[in-house]
Amino acid sequence: MTDVRIAVIGGSGLYEMENFKLIEEVEIETPFGKPSDRIVVGELKGKKIAFLPRHGKGHRILPSEINFRANIFALKKLGVERIISISAVGSMKEEIKPGDFVIVDQFIDMTKGRISTFFGGGIVAHVSMANPVCPELSDIVYKVAKDMNYRVHKGGTYICIEGPQFSSKAESNLYRSWSVDVIGMTNVQEAKLAREAEICYTTIAMTTDYDCWHEEHDAVTVEMVVKTLLENVAKVKKLIENIVESIPEERNCPCKDALKDAIITNIKAIPKERIEELKPIIGKYIK
Repeated sequence: MTDVRIAVIGGSGLYEMENFKLIEEVEIETPFGKPSDRIVVGELKGKKIAFLPRHGKGHRILPSEINFRANIFALKKLGVERIISISAVGSMKEEIKPGDFVIVDQFIDMTKGRISTFFGGGIVAHVSMANPVCPELSDIVYKVAKDMNYRVHKGGTYICIEGPQFSSKAESNLYRSWSVDVIGMTNVQEAKLAREAEICYTTIAMTTDYDCWHEEHDAVTVEMVVKTLLENVAKVKKLIENIVESIPEERNCPCKDALKDAIITNIKAIPKERIEELKPIIGKYIK
């Protein structure tokens, strides 16, 4: 199946939508191992769409255990050109209230030792991450959310920490001094790998709490996060439907050519097995 152009990465229940028609569940092997779970493929608003549960069905995979390379590579093999990432985050600013959506446009990577590239092993590439999300896709998402009268903020910096523990108060206040907007544990690797794969990527950050910096709110708890998430499930599903309907067929953004001139290794020096392994990623430039 190569005609799936749109993918959603998020919770395993997101594809349980009234208008979603299941076609199949696809198990994809990659040079980097298995994705978090089988990819659910179906039709929504007349378009093929793929859903990938980031933490696996039943939420059984820690943020540090997610095979980000396998997830993005598998979606690339399906033919995906656009990824909408749904992610629970903590708010780092008073004006971003629990339940608000933030269409993130910047990232700070505070993870430790995660692999965030498809390259290495004899091939070097450097893609630009100055603007790490797709401007075209992000604008569509923001406009749709705004038109639906959702509390949504356009732009914001997502700081990605290792987890799985939430921040200490000292850490939370340090990050706030950097003027970040939201805090999470997963999206920066997705954004980097999607860029290398020339896939448009945007994050819909759903705020569930004020982290632990806010003196008038209790420290973040799992119960608090789950409660707010459940309250937003119906809103997110409807939002996805309307976003999918608004996405044009053609892409007019720099994401589609992100690897152009980024591969700096002499082609003759690249091991043939690496060329074959990375064919879905680099095949456009290296035969």
